Amino acid sequence: MAEKSTRTIANNKKARFNYEITDQYEAGLVLVGSEVKSLRDGAVNLKEAYCKIAQNGELFVYQMSISQYPFSFHSNHDPLRPRKLLLNKKEIRKISDMMNIKGCSLIPLSLYIKGNRIKMKVGVGRGKKLYDKRQTMKERDAKLEVNRMNKQKDYSD
Repeated sequence: MAEKSTRTIANNKKARFNYEITDQYEAGLVLVGSEVKSLRDGAVNLKEAYCKIAQNGELFVYQMSISQYPFSFHSNHDPLRPRKLLLNKKEIRKISDMMNIKGCSLIPLSLYIKGNRIKMKVGVGRGKKLYDKRQTMKERDAKLEVNRMNKQKDYSD
């Protein structure tokens, strides 16, 4: 069977900085035609998006902004409407059990095209404290400094 190609549409960079991600799930999205066309153009914002489980046991993503498609006239979509995520009931039950723990949230991490389907990677995470964020920044700065030194060393040889 042929390998399905993936193309990243959007990443939520702040999610990994603000949350310590423990589990990740791949979910499908229920979308309208004009939303799909806008997503293929990359007109999406995941920064303020969050996920919740509704009363009927379905998973929805809120505040994910998909801009209106400029060439669609009469049937354009609402940019901030809630969108249903498609997961197995077993996975939704597992996520629900994790979210009952104090401090856990369900965060959209990335949006991508896999084959000809649009998928979203969501993660269950716990919010980081300020000192954890500082530690992450220190580690990132140290890594950049090591890379910088290695490049300078390569040029001097």
